[in-house]
Amino acid sequence: MNEKDKIEIGRRDFLKVLGIGAAVSTAAFYGCDPKTQSRGGTNIGDVPTDKMTYRVNPHTKDKVSLLGYGCMRWPMKPSENGGEEVIDQDAVNDLVDYAIAHGVNYFDTAPPYVRGLSEAATGIALKRHPRDKFFIATKLSTHREDPQLRTFEGSKALYRKSMENLQVDYIDYYLLHAIGLGGMKAVMERFYDNGMLDFLIKEREAGRIRNLGWSFHGDIETFDFLLSQQDEGKVRWDFAQIQLNYVDWLHASGWNTNAEYLLGELEKRNIPAVVMEPLLGGRLASMNNYLMGRLKQQRPDESIASWAFRFAGSFPNVLTVLSGMTYMEHLQDNIRTYAPLDPCTKEEFELLEDTAQIILKYPSVPCTACQYCMPCPYGIDIPGVFAHYNKCINEGNVPASSKDKNYRKARRAFLVGYDRDVPRLRQASHCIDCNQCVQHCPQSIEIPQQMQRIDQFVEQLKQNLVF
Repeated sequence: MNEKDKIEIGRRDFLKVLGIGAAVSTAAFYGCDPKTQSRGGTNIGDVPTDKMTYRVNPHTKDKVSLLGYGCMRWPMKPSENGGEEVIDQDAVNDLVDYAIAHGVNYFDTAPPYVRGLSEAATGIALKRHPRDKFFIATKLSTHREDPQLRTFEGSKALYRKSMENLQVDYIDYYLLHAIGLGGMKAVMERFYDNGMLDFLIKEREAGRIRNLGWSFHGDIETFDFLLSQQDEGKVRWDFAQIQLNYVDWLHASGWNTNAEYLLGELEKRNIPAVVMEPLLGGRLASMNNYLMGRLKQQRPDESIASWAFRFAGSFPNVLTVLSGMTYMEHLQDNIRTYAPLDPCTKEEFELLEDTAQIILKYPSVPCTACQYCMPCPYGIDIPGVFAHYNKCINEGNVPASSKDKNYRKARRAFLVGYDRDVPRLRQASHCIDCNQCVQHCPQSIEIPQQMQRIDQFVEQLKQNLVF
């Protein structure tokens, strides 16, 4: 099925593919609220403090928690002056304290995360703990910044600023950020031609970087090139970060490459993998009642999200699995999943592959909410628009016709939820097709086209048109 077919498949056709009846479709027709029941239920029982699963880095012998804390989505609160929201530092401190107390010791951030606020907030929270209680990962994020930062002096200043923000005198895991975006030209310009990679290797030799690696999005030529550099003895990579989940394992979309290949190539070279997007931007934590029911039947007391985390953690070469945990309930659920890990069985791998093939038939947008497309110069909340649309698809609130049963309730759920979740001035209708966002999207989504499609759908709902 090509991408156009995936987009245009109607709700009725989708339900027909699933082979489920009206009772299930009706049950999934309500409550289009991304803030409620977003993880398909949670585990039952206490959160263990002493059962976390750890993996050993073969290069530095670090004992790393299998659950890693992704610091891209720290909780926010209104600013005192009425401007943009700011990070809720007290909430961040509480989350970090709880994570460390329950065995989590790997924290991943980057200069652009949370509008440039994440590193400093993460540093404040971690500074309150002994340095040997955590590993900090951050990145050389010159893929979307002012071109001046791609010079040697600009890149070095960004590296020094990260240490200042994090309040550390060494970085445990330092990454060349977003390898693949921009292809080989960008790799050479950002790290090779300006001498920055040579500088970072010397920083590793001096002990100010303990592990040097990279995160991969996009052009597979760049992935293979960096591995060939190690094969030829020109550089040693201590780790690499890849997108891995049970959909992308064999069915990666856009510029991405199947995780089976990526992990296999790393394993050949004994390079540990750090996993990002285990939930595929949240899409594997919230799905329709039929798919949730199949997973719940096998493990009724465990969350839907736990299946994705167990899948990612079941591969021995995975060092840690990152999760951007904004809320305490998410942190607790993920700790339970990995304290200790119960690896997927052969039958469960087969069930998840079957689930992935069904998910691929959704007419959803493959957005992972990575925020690389932001900020939009015209103020559109691109990830927010996609998140609402995808959530409503999962819950059956994208009717194929105004004659559908429960159309009125579904229509109201979509429109009211849209205005609640995305302010009107930031909705899809304000996209002018400038295309500035497209080049930054690791999933190679044609964002303006999708914005136009969603806006047309919204207008049809408002006018009660048959479509």
